Amino acid sequence: MLLKRSLPKIRWKSWVKPWQYVDLLLFCLPIAVSIFGGTMILSTELKQPVTDWWWHWLVAGIGVLIAVFLARTRYEILMQWHWVIYGLTNFSLIAVMIAGTSAKGAQRWISIAGFNVQPSEFAKVGIIITLAALLHKRTASNLESVFRVLAITAIPWGLVFLQPDLATSLVFGAIVVGMLYWANANPGWLILMISPVVAAILLSISWPLAKPIVLFKELSFGPLGIAWSLAMVIVGWQTLPWRRFGLGAISAWSLNILGGELGVFAWNHILKPYQKDRLTVFMDPDHDPLGAGYHLIQSRIAIGAGEIWGWGLFKGPMTQLNFVPEQHTDFIFSAVGEEFGFVGCLIVLFVFCLICFRLLHVAQTAKDNFGSLLAIGVLSMIVFQVIVNVGMTVGLAPVAGIPLPWMSYGRSAMLTNFISLGIVESVANFRQRQKYY
Repeated sequence: MLLKRSLPKIRWKSWVKPWQYVDLLLFCLPIAVSIFGGTMILSTELKQPVTDWWWHWLVAGIGVLIAVFLARTRYEILMQWHWVIYGLTNFSLIAVMIAGTSAKGAQRWISIAGFNVQPSEFAKVGIIITLAALLHKRTASNLESVFRVLAITAIPWGLVFLQPDLATSLVFGAIVVGMLYWANANPGWLILMISPVVAAILLSISWPLAKPIVLFKELSFGPLGIAWSLAMVIVGWQTLPWRRFGLGAISAWSLNILGGELGVFAWNHILKPYQKDRLTVFMDPDHDPLGAGYHLIQSRIAIGAGEIWGWGLFKGPMTQLNFVPEQHTDFIFSAVGEEFGFVGCLIVLFVFCLICFRLLHVAQTAKDNFGSLLAIGVLSMIVFQVIVNVGMTVGLAPVAGIPLPWMSYGRSAMLTNFISLGIVESVANFRQRQKYY
């Protein structure tokens, strides 16, 4: 009895209290996906002399510890340091261009203590924090704020694009659009922001019975692009504030024609051959079945071979015989499709839907706009990456080299996802107490 009184009581409640308002479902689901992802990586490398699955779990464990620490730290501190974070983000991207390590035609990594670190992955978190701070102070309800956000984003986006890292630059675009929409930007403005990219594609496509109108050697106008530009004239007229003398409509038209032609120029003079192949091969992979289309063809065959229930873990013939290149990274979903079938794919997608639902719930119940925008930025990043990655493995999206969050092998990507998760959990942890539904 005396011994019992002398021993200090273990106060579990006082230990758990700093994390008592975190979203447990949101925290546990990515951990479960990471464990499952490591298992699938093990399956893809079972007959190879590599141990990426072990690294996947180790980095995920480090990421979990970082997320736990961030969930305990007040996220408002990030607002005070957002310009420092923005500066460090740009500095790291410049450092890659100066002293980075090249691989597969791109210079994206910095070697630190023998490990390759990819700053463009961490730049996603940096831009989310920066834009959340800016839009917290001034919403996107006026064009001045929108232009300010675009100008701030242009520097890191340009540095990432020049590496070249087309995949991450696309993720940047998704983050900006999602956060601007949440910050009360006019949907018409967002359409106009995206429209030059669409125009760049359509201006080089002709109707079956029509050819592009060629003015100069490098300047042509496809009929589809002209039709799209005219539609954007209507959007500009209705949404832009410069109605006098039709300036809004003229601006929308000019934006699409100029953006479209710049896109054509970039296609002809800037993009690397492998980037062009990635963007176009999904439309006709059989055109080059042993080259650019090989990844996609093998991925589709593997997913189709799984049928309803799959072959079973470690039993997929395409996966075990290494028919799908880069299956442990960008094409990890094809291993799920082959070994767990259609049902397994649905379960994985359902888990990602739950994660996104919880992210949206945190954004809706955050105590201030800054926390809400942080959650929406992370949500935009995750949603875009899941849609594009799954889409490219089944042939519905370009092979952009975007990893599947928490499942694809990639140390920098894994840490980035858990850092983002920790920030969102901090938003959940320091909000007013809410009932979950």
